[in-house]
Amino acid sequence: MIETLFALDRGNYRECQHLFRGEREQEYYRGDYWMEEGSVIDVEARRKSAGPSAAILLRSATRLFFRRTRQHIREDGTDLTVLWFVKRGRLVFSNQLGSRAAQYGDFLMTRSTTPFLIECQPDAQGVHEVLHVTVPTHVLRGFVDCDAGAGILLPMQRAELGIADGILAGLFQRDADVAEETTRTLVEAALAVIGQGLRHDLRAVPPRPSVAEKRFADVRRFVEVHLSDPGLSAAMTAKGCGISPRYLTTLLKQNGTSFSDLIWQRRLEQARAWMARSDAASISISEIAYAVGFKSPAHFSRMFKRVYARNPSDYRAEAAPPPPVALH
Repeated sequence: MIETLFALDRGNYRECQHLFRGEREQEYYRGDYWMEEGSVIDVEARRKSAGPSAAILLRSATRLFFRRTRQHIREDGTDLTVLWFVKRGRLVFSNQLGSRAAQYGDFLMTRSTTPFLIECQPDAQGVHEVLHVTVPTHVLRGFVDCDAGAGILLPMQRAELGIADGILAGLFQRDADVAEETTRTLVEAALAVIGQGLRHDLRAVPPRPSVAEKRFADVRRFVEVHLSDPGLSAAMTAKGCGISPRYLTTLLKQNGTSFSDLIWQRRLEQARAWMARSDAASISISEIAYAVGFKSPAHFSRMFKRVYARNPSDYRAEAAPPPPVALH
């Protein structure tokens, strides 16, 4: 069944931030969604459910924007890949590697686990149209071998991409209102065809990183190496990476974070991963806190509970595997 995910006009467009994920707020992922105010406000997204995935046809006469920041990623850890087929207008994708513009006939892949900005631009006739599929990344990896998180941009001249586009576009024909199970089969077939095309296309290799991207990678690498040092600071990191403290602040801001957010998020992630291991019970909570750079177990417990809504000891108890069952 084809359903309307959301429809926006001059009467409700100011509520787009709360409407774009659907009535149950389960589609897409969290982010900042807004549009350019103009004489024409006309946006509609129609959806076809396909198991854990969904095919969505978006038409707009309005310039649209969507931004996913590190704050959104912290609040909503959804790992979702979106496969975009541009039908009319342009789709401009920007991340820490730079900006790329997908034109009519182009194919683009994006992923929710890294910050990005998308701008939907209508064509000369004032129409933007894009057909896209939202797929949990772990599901997509069963079809596509390449890294789906680098903002891959390809023309649909490759036969496999054109075939996949035809399969997906057929789902929205008026006489093609097929059952969800059939839709799922067709979407999976399209994903398999896309995977075949990308495996044989060397252009799927991500573009060379910019100087800013290399610098930010150096910063993250330095933080990772010195994560257990409670004295790790912005000044220490800037010096270790051969950049000025001001440029470090600029790099972090460009990537939607701050130095404190970067190190505390990474420390908590590392501690949580450590406690989820099967052998974590052999290490005390205090040892884990000190090992990831906290100055005291109390500070670690407060921050862990603030982010994950439970004490470290409770989290470890819940994450521990069940004891083996003795067979007699």
